[in-house]
Amino acid sequence: MSTAQEFRLPDLGEGLTSADLVEWTVKIGETVALNQVLAQVETAKALVELPSPYVGVVRELLVEPGTTVPVGTPIIRIEGPTDPRDPQSPNVLVGYGPTAEQPSRRRSRIAPHPHPRPTPERRPATPSARRAAREAGVDLSEIPGSGFDGAVTAADVADALRSKAPPKEATQSASSGIVKPPAESGMRKQMASAMVASTRAPQASVFLTADVTASTELLSRLRSSDAFSGLSLTPLTLAAKALVTAIASHPMVNAHWDEARGDAVIDDHVNLGIAVAAERGLSVPNIKSAETLNLVQLARAVTELTVAARAGVTDVHHLTGGTVTITNVGVFGVDGGIPLLNPGEAVILCLGSVSERPWVIERKIEVRSVVTLTLTFDHRVLSGEQAARFLSFVAQMLADPDLLLSHL
Repeated sequence: MSTAQEFRLPDLGEGLTSADLVEWTVKIGETVALNQVLAQVETAKALVELPSPYVGVVRELLVEPGTTVPVGTPIIRIEGPTDPRDPQSPNVLVGYGPTAEQPSRRRSRIAPHPHPRPTPERRPATPSARRAAREAGVDLSEIPGSGFDGAVTAADVADALRSKAPPKEATQSASSGIVKPPAESGMRKQMASAMVASTRAPQASVFLTADVTASTELLSRLRSSDAFSGLSLTPLTLAAKALVTAIASHPMVNAHWDEARGDAVIDDHVNLGIAVAAERGLSVPNIKSAETLNLVQLARAVTELTVAARAGVTDVHHLTGGTVTITNVGVFGVDGGIPLLNPGEAVILCLGSVSERPWVIERKIEVRSVVTLTLTFDHRVLSGEQAARFLSFVAQMLADPDLLLSHL
């Protein structure tokens, strides 16, 4: 017995409500395996490959490449065997459910033709270039490509737009004198939406400046060891380990507010979000079950995740389900900051720059490595006392890494 299952565009995380279908990697009539990549989609933050939750034969491709698709919209129909003893859930990936809107273009059901029709050659271009060209309404065939094999890049599209644009970026109405700024990009709009969602939670912040000289010395020793060869070992890595370790004795930090219940719910695993600044903007991919990783494994996970995020190719698995987040403004030479919560999470830890400063030790002034830590928290989930105690414990482990290592 067989049945046709519709695969819907899953929730791609960070409050994103839609994605552009870049290309299909399967064809009608092709047999697909579980977790085989079906298509590549592009959000405002990254290129994402969509794995198949089903085993079977592709019967219909319901969306054409280049279409902007809302989350929850059926995009492909796969027919496969059904075993009542081992049913496959249509909700293998997150983000399923009804959708109130249709794709921005008219949806086409792409069915096989008895006589295949020739298709015009597609101009080589990167996905981000195609997206930029669509948003600007320009023809890619008219833009010289500087990428590999003459492919058009996003920079090429930007150069073409600049050459056609008037001298001034903003336009002014002669009658009203109002200056109109250029339209916002999709990425900036998504960031704005996420920040609005974040501010719906009552947030507060606590600060603490700590002497982390012992931690910096430990990092220097570890970097020369074979275990960390090729890995990025930074103050962020150690702070992330301290954050995850401290949650074991402060479980409410790893909770979220459930509106339906009107109460906080503690999450089973620590999915640690790492705020990554990339060319496309800020993204927060997360490391699943970070509490199960030792320092070497965590350093490897942080390295792999940040490299993928900066390249814009983060796997969809890492873009959803985060429970806590850490961000590092110290890499920009900033002493500290007050971060906003990642929507749906109870805390975010901000790490400032580690710098040498005069520090009083036993009534004597010494030069020490010092850092400012900021913890922003959801006041519905945590009290000020709970947040302060948690931040103090994290700082203690960074000031005395032997305390941190004793928990490994």
